[in-house]
Amino acid sequence: MRLLAVLGVGILLLVLATNGPSAGGPREPIVLRIDEVAVAEIDPAKSTDFIDSILFYNLYDTLVAAAPGGRLAPSVAESWTISPDALTYVFKIRQGIKFHDGTPLTAADVEFSLQRMMALRQGFSYLYDGWVSAVKASGPSTVAITLAKPYGPFLSTLVRLGVASKALVLKNKKDGKFGEFGDYGDAFLSATDAGSGPYQIKSHNPQQLSVIEKYPAYWQGFAANAPDEVRVLLSVEAATIRTLMVRREHDVTSQWLPTEIYRALDDTQGIALATERGQSNLFLKINTKRAPTDDINVRKAMALGFDYDEVLRLIRINDRVTAGKTARGPIPEGFPGFDATLPVPKRDVAAAKAALGQSKYKDVEMEFGWVAEVPLEEKIALLFQQNMAEIGVNVKVVKVPWALMTEKATKPDSTPNIVPIFFAGTYPDPDSFLYSTYHSTAAGSWTSMEWLLSKDVDGLLDKARTTATADQRLLLYKQAQKMIVNQVPDIYPYEQFAVFAYQEYVTPAFIDPAKAIPVQGAHWNFRLWQVDMAKKKAMGGK
Repeated sequence: MRLLAVLGVGILLLVLATNGPSAGGPREPIVLRIDEVAVAEIDPAKSTDFIDSILFYNLYDTLVAAAPGGRLAPSVAESWTISPDALTYVFKIRQGIKFHDGTPLTAADVEFSLQRMMALRQGFSYLYDGWVSAVKASGPSTVAITLAKPYGPFLSTLVRLGVASKALVLKNKKDGKFGEFGDYGDAFLSATDAGSGPYQIKSHNPQQLSVIEKYPAYWQGFAANAPDEVRVLLSVEAATIRTLMVRREHDVTSQWLPTEIYRALDDTQGIALATERGQSNLFLKINTKRAPTDDINVRKAMALGFDYDEVLRLIRINDRVTAGKTARGPIPEGFPGFDATLPVPKRDVAAAKAALGQSKYKDVEMEFGWVAEVPLEEKIALLFQQNMAEIGVNVKVVKVPWALMTEKATKPDSTPNIVPIFFAGTYPDPDSFLYSTYHSTAAGSWTSMEWLLSKDVDGLLDKARTTATADQRLLLYKQAQKMIVNQVPDIYPYEQFAVFAYQEYVTPAFIDPAKAIPVQGAHWNFRLWQVDMAKKKAMGGK
């Protein structure tokens, strides 16, 4: 057996010296106000989106934790071993962790949480379908997970396995299709939590407002002046957020504001801008199963006709801050598996027209659907429309609410020809970007609106998953990236630097590059944030 993780430096990175307010009596509660795009899903077995991930990492502990630099660290599992055939993982469960109702977290809860995720077949369950053959708790502190075949990214995927209380979920189950498990707590966990994370649900409206409050008994403690309560406004107009920020009635913005609002906020005294890097790309996802983008020559023409330099100018906030840089393929620089040998995309109008001339379609028309809650996408859509007109392609630009877009993504006939999607790695492995986007099993989700359905790509990604040696896996992922890029299922406008405006009395964890974690939502663990209340009052904060 090989010991893969022990208590040590890794876990110390996640443990803070303080466990809450300093001695000296009661103090004014610290409230942090942020905003994001609805819908906010809080069920750990169903969450996938950015806001889902933010809430996930605050409400639930994971079996294994993501750490700076793409490393893995102990969490609920304080250590683990792997059998020589790489099929059996045995995890030692940390003692002393308590759920929000005060009951202890045990190996049985880990077993239940993985079984529940696989049974519901939502969220990230596809990471385990066909791979996990059994999960079995033996006693309160040991759980074994057996795989059907070697699975290279398996440990990395466990940063998305949130551990829920088996007893609490089953106590609140309703009638459903899962036999003795009823609805598996589906309704219950859509409205509240059953976690052991640093925060717990105070109130939750998935379309308007989610409020979480500190769980004082959290086992890893809190930074000094960590927020006692976090209020997440959902799908608020950009102009309203700007006004609230200027009035000091809001603390941290989302990453979806128009460039001109970021400029204005950066020019406002007491407000600063920060970026998250190495996590995400902007994809213009091309529906390869809907005419006319089912023709590779049309897709090549689009990729050659797009103005990459102009889109970089479009996202520049000012001389000091930009929202991105040139992308090379589907994985951003700084994320495991990035391939620096992929070509830098360049606009070539003559070549675009030549490629279009090879198409089987004479009059090329298509639909570009942009997400209504992300105003920047409209500008990108209009730039794309203008670029395509120059090569003889007619583009209809359509504004689509995010909730409707995720519905459209379930079928190729309803998925627009082009959809801009910001995608961030959800576990620290190249598999996160490639399998979640391009493997046929991901089709029908918002992450995979290309509908690539390529047996050759599937074969490479499956082979990479079953390869145990890390270097060999990386070579396979590079081969897969080249194969994908050659089929042009996407245009890669830029590697995204997610931009956030924040009040200077707030210290978000993501402003320290040394603490960068290349996993979606991991920087937003609010126990690591700090709010300087004295500075807030001095600045007129409300």
